[in-house]
Amino acid sequence: MNTPSRCDGCRNGEALNFAFSMAFQPIVDLSTGTPFAYEALVRGPQGESAASVLQQVTDETRYAFDQACRVKAIQTAARAGLLDTPAKLSINFLPNAVYEPKACIQLTLSTAAAIGFPTDRLIFEFTENEQMVDPSHVKNIVESYRRMGFGSAIDDFGAGHAGLNLLARFQPDIIKLDMDLVRDLDAQLPKRIIIEAVITMCAKLGITVIAEGVETEAELEALRALGVRYIQGYLFAKPAFERLPVLLPPVQIHARTA
Repeated sequence: MNTPSRCDGCRNGEALNFAFSMAFQPIVDLSTGTPFAYEALVRGPQGESAASVLQQVTDETRYAFDQACRVKAIQTAARAGLLDTPAKLSINFLPNAVYEPKACIQLTLSTAAAIGFPTDRLIFEFTENEQMVDPSHVKNIVESYRRMGFGSAIDDFGAGHAGLNLLARFQPDIIKLDMDLVRDLDAQLPKRIIIEAVITMCAKLGITVIAEGVETEAELEALRALGVRYIQGYLFAKPAFERLPVLLPPVQIHARTA
């Protein structure tokens, strides 16, 4: 694939031949009972599934789609009132769709500036499930974003191609434990031992741990006992289309974690 055309497509934000929007799901800080951040999740224009959108993305449009997702997430979050809260915005991105970090972030920067969205409230997540064509390139993206004031996160940690090898190459600000690790961990000692080891490792590396896919009070209590502070999952709120979902009252969350 010709590198200049890739970069041009990314920078120019070429039009896509399909529409999409965003839903938002909170990442709850158990110490306050309020959202630490909201993750932006792609949806169809009427709230259709992410799969209905992603199946329309081609090799020719992946660069433009990646850029459009960032813009849509920032614009939609602002309209939903995120800037009236202290929460951050977490946006998924495709590292293989970023040619040069400083060039490919310009549309995101200009969008944030036009809306008045502080860049230090943006987190970029990349999934460990996406095959890393060039881990050194991903390291460059993470380090470049950090210098620009953005946060970075590895999503689905423990379920993808690289695992600990990826973490050894570079350290993001956040890792998000894969939901398969979290599921039923209250009843599975090996999962608790693995998660405890990851938490210890991340503490030494200065990395924040988020547990995603939490659906039961038993899972929540097991994670709290292990020292996990940040939780995402249906237990607190399902993704809400083009709005910030209503959480359980903070007093109820504190009651669960007391």
